[in-house]
Amino acid sequence: MDIRKIKKLIDLIQESDLAEIEIHEGEESVRISRQSSATVIAAAPTTIAAPAAAPQEAAPTPVTTTESAENSAPENALKSPMVGSFYRSSSPESPALVEVGQSVQKGDVVCIIEAMKMFNQIEADRNGTVTAILVENGHPVEFDQPLIIID
Repeated sequence: MDIRKIKKLIDLIQESDLAEIEIHEGEESVRISRQSSATVIAAAPTTIAAPAAAPQEAAPTPVTTTESAENSAPENALKSPMVGSFYRSSSPESPALVEVGQSVQKGDVVCIIEAMKMFNQIEADRNGTVTAILVENGHPVEFDQPLIIID
């Protein structure tokens, strides 16, 4: 089954009151259901966690912090819009998209999150200065986990 179809099904379930949906196409089948606060996709013998609201299980490990970042309120944090792997640059050879102390404008790409083999550019949600990067390059992130502090 095409990953785009699966993503559309996830969006459909998130936007509706449906608790569960199951689709069969030939020998392939996908079941998406709301369970507690996470969405799980079960496809044949594998289970894949889909982007959905999930509680943060562990505090992020700071990569670089400043005194002001440690005292920042959570509303200054750019949070992950999905579950995936956090990357600071578009490729291993490329420089980081942002560094601590760098000014960013709303809409600037500040990091990349890989989810289900798709690389998603994450943009700054406001103008400001990057005061901390809370996740190490290549580490997994959860939905709504703080990634970068922008003051």
